Amino acid sequence: MLIGLVRHGKTDWNEQGKIQGQTDIPLNEVGIVQAKALAERLSREDQIWDAVISSDLQRAHATAQIIASKLNIPLLESEPRLRERYFGEVEGTREQERHERWGTNWREVAEGVESNAEVRARGLSAINEWKLKYPKRNLLVVSHGSFLAQIMEEICSDLEDQYISNLSYSILELRDEKWHPQLYNCTIHLNEA
Repeated sequence: MLIGLVRHGKTDWNEQGKIQGQTDIPLNEVGIVQAKALAERLSREDQIWDAVISSDLQRAHATAQIIASKLNIPLLESEPRLRERYFGEVEGTREQERHERWGTNWREVAEGVESNAEVRARGLSAINEWKLKYPKRNLLVVSHGSFLAQIMEEICSDLEDQYISNLSYSILELRDEKWHPQLYNCTIHLNEA
């Protein structure tokens, strides 16, 4: 089984440096172009994906729609467990604002920020369900930066800790009940966008 992990395309809040969390912000024009660039790349490569599944937030779902349409593969029902981390009262703020209001340890101080353990638990719940439901299918998953970072750190602990870029593409292979990275945080397709 393969799982592809894709971060959604850019939004206005990404460009403004605001934390989105579960605030439902749409893709902007740059994000649409980015999604089309990855879709084009995947259409030129060997077809390995059987279906696309995404978070139910519109920026991820729109990215997934563009890819599924280009590859002519099913877009499965959106999955709320793939949502970005909930950032509580911090959503919509920029870094300077967060540091002024809560300090540099704002993740521990601000109200309502979902913990790493909570993010990982819901992500692993989805992955474990797919292993049982689709053991012979390769799924392309479109989600969010903080969520994907937590999931990859949890199931592939030997990966280098990197910022997960908009429209980055990673591939994990399940072998002997362990996930092995085949590609990590790749954005080469954005050079063509």
